[in-house]
Amino acid sequence: MAVRAAHRLVARLRDFARDRAANISTLFAFTALPVVVMLGGTTDYILVVDARTKLNAAADAAALAAVGKNAMSLSTDSATSLADKIFVAQLTGSDTAGYVTMKKPTVSDASGARSSTYAYTADVPTSFLGIFGLSKFTVSGSVTASAALPVYMDFYLLLDNTPSMGVAATTAGINTMVANTPDQCAFACHDTSTYPNDYYGLAKRLGVTTRIDVMRTATQQLMDTASTTQAVSNQFRMAIYTYGASAQSRSLTTISSLTSNLSSAKNAAGNIDLMTVPYQNYNNDMDSDHDGILAGVNSAISNPGSGTTSSSPQKVLFFVSDGVADANYSASNCSRPLYGGYRCQEPLNVAKCTAIKNRGIKIAVLYTTYLPLPTNDWYMSYIAPFSPQIPTNMQACASPGLYFEVSPSGGIAEAMNALFKKAVQGARLTS
Repeated sequence: MAVRAAHRLVARLRDFARDRAANISTLFAFTALPVVVMLGGTTDYILVVDARTKLNAAADAAALAAVGKNAMSLSTDSATSLADKIFVAQLTGSDTAGYVTMKKPTVSDASGARSSTYAYTADVPTSFLGIFGLSKFTVSGSVTASAALPVYMDFYLLLDNTPSMGVAATTAGINTMVANTPDQCAFACHDTSTYPNDYYGLAKRLGVTTRIDVMRTATQQLMDTASTTQAVSNQFRMAIYTYGASAQSRSLTTISSLTSNLSSAKNAAGNIDLMTVPYQNYNNDMDSDHDGILAGVNSAISNPGSGTTSSSPQKVLFFVSDGVADANYSASNCSRPLYGGYRCQEPLNVAKCTAIKNRGIKIAVLYTTYLPLPTNDWYMSYIAPFSPQIPTNMQACASPGLYFEVSPSGGIAEAMNALFKKAVQGARLTS
C-alpha cells in the first residue's frame, strides 16, 4: 500500500511540474518532493529503530540468561544453547525474527568468572525508500554479560561438645551457677548419676543457657545462612561432627553425614548436646582429646578439588572450640607438665591443624573464649598458667583470614555466620 501511494504521489508531482499555468504550482512541486522523501524516510527509519530495539532486547536477555543463577551450574555448551533459545523465544511472534541473518552466542569460563556474548546481524526491509533503490538496512549488535562462577564447597563442622562447653554462656549465668552449687562451679557438667551431681540438669532448672545450647542454635542458623547464600543448588554441602555423646564412647561422632540437603542437616543439628559423664571425675575428666579428634576428622575429609563443579568441591573444616585439651597423653606429646604422670592439659596442638592445611583443606576457627574461673581451684592451678596461649594457638590453627574469637555473650550465632561468609567470599576457583 505504501509503495502504491508513493507512486501516485510521485505521478501527481510530475503533473505539477509540467503545469506551466502557475508558478506557484511549480514551486510547490519542487518543495513538496523533498518533504515527501523525508516523511517516507522517517517512516522507514522508525521501522528500523523498532526492529533494532527488539533485537537488542533479545540479545540482552540471551546473554544474561547464560550467566544467571539457573545457568551457572550448566556447562558452557549447555549455557550457549540456553542463550540461543532465549534469543529466539524473545522474538517469537514478531516480524523481526525473520530479519535475522546471523546470530552467534558465545559462553566461556575463565579466571573464576563466566562471560556470555550474544551477537547478531539482521536485514530490516524498507517500504518507501525501496523506490529509490534502498530496499533494506543492515543492523548488527553485540552484548556481553559476566558473573562470578559459583565455588562448590564442602564444610565439615567439628563442634567441641566436651564438658567444658557446659559452662554458662554469659557472665550472669556463670554467677547464677556459682551461687547455686556447693563447690561454686560454673560448669553445668552433664553428670548422669543421681541428683545433686547433675549440674546440667540444675542449669536447665535455673534457666541458665550454656555454651552448648548456644552452639546448637547457632549451628542450625548456619544451615539457613548457607541455604540463602548459595548461588546455585547444591553449591554447599555440610557435615556435622562432635566429640561424642558420652565420655565412655568419646571419639569423632557423626551428627550429620555430608549432605547438600541443608534442611536435613539443620534438623540433625538439633541433636547436638553436651557430652555426658557417668559420674563426677569419671576418667579424671580427660574428655577433650583434640589431637585424636582432629586426626579423625582429617581422615574423614576427602581430598579437596578445584571447586569448579559439584563433583570437585573445595573443603573447609569449620572448627568451634574453647581450645583447651584435657586428655591422657605422654610427656613427649604434651606441651605442659603432666598431672599425675598421665593427664595433659594444654592449649590446642597446632601441628594437628597444620597437617590438615597441608592437604589443601582450609580451616575456619571460631574460638569460644575460655572464660577465667577464679573461684575454681583447678582452673587457677592448671589452666590459668597457659591461658594467654589458648587464643594464640587457636588463631594459628586457622587459615589466613578465617579466625574469629567470640565471648558467649558476644553472639556465637552471629560469629558463625560471619565466619562462614568470609570463607565463601574468600574462595577462589583453582585449576
